[in-house]
Amino acid sequence: MTGTDLILLGKVAATHGIKGQLRIVPYSGSGETFLYLKSVLLRNASGKSVEHDIAAVSSHGRKVLVALKGYTDINQVIPFVGSEVLIKRAQLPPVEEGEFYWHDLIGMQVVTDTGRSLGILESIIETGSNDVYVVTSGKEEILIPALEDVVVSIDVAAKKMTVTPVEGLFDL
Repeated sequence: MTGTDLILLGKVAATHGIKGQLRIVPYSGSGETFLYLKSVLLRNASGKSVEHDIAAVSSHGRKVLVALKGYTDINQVIPFVGSEVLIKRAQLPPVEEGEFYWHDLIGMQVVTDTGRSLGILESIIETGSNDVYVVTSGKEEILIPALEDVVVSIDVAAKKMTVTPVEGLFDL
């Protein structure tokens, strides 16, 4: 299994209750993906990953509560606190046309429709109306709204996004 076969979904922030649940902070801002999973890999600080089957998942505000099969006591899961939560790429449900997983977008080269390089898509900010792409080039940071009028094309295979800048995008 290569590094690209694994997707980093979040981090175990704490335990929850006394029955061995884990409180996970999802990195995507949404824990919905966890509802479809049958297992997760937990990677500790030393880099060791162990796969665990999931017994139950529920939402808890902006966090996700996960119960692992075979773990029914808080003392059994305390060692998992601080671990990264990963899954195998094949576990992800397919996306609709025109939709993308954040991990496929992060790291893309972003260019304008005139060929000007803007930088690399470093992160995504989830807002109420639309996502915002954070593109960096050196010390400069550009915020690009994830709107159909702005994002002309996304080529996941080529790791390239083409945008049409809206008026004022490059103004301070």
